[in-house]
Amino acid sequence: MEYISRADEILLLAILKLDEDATGVTIIRHVRKSLGKKLSLGGLWVSLDILAKKGLVTKRLGDPTPRPGGRRKLYYRLTDEGLDALERTQALNRALWKEVPQPVKSGR
Repeated sequence: MEYISRADEILLLAILKLDEDATGVTIIRHVRKSLGKKLSLGGLWVSLDILAKKGLVTKRLGDPTPRPGGRRKLYYRLTDEGLDALERTQALNRALWKEVPQPVKSGR
């Protein structure tokens, strides 16, 4: 069984939460707002392409924006394999943290 990286987990969770609105720009905004992490659009596209090649997300082109010369947005969606990967990661995290005192500092 293969696990995803923390970076992949963050992107997959952002796509899951954004649902039908998951584009490169909205994913970057979501990650920045949620975690305070800044992502570059170019780096994000590389990561999303890798997730697509792994079969964890699909990509589809939307309609062009309604202005002259409007560009088409690329939308991302989790596949069943992507959802399974998130569930495995969630279960792994639960198992790893199961017997750790909360808050962690109280275990010293």
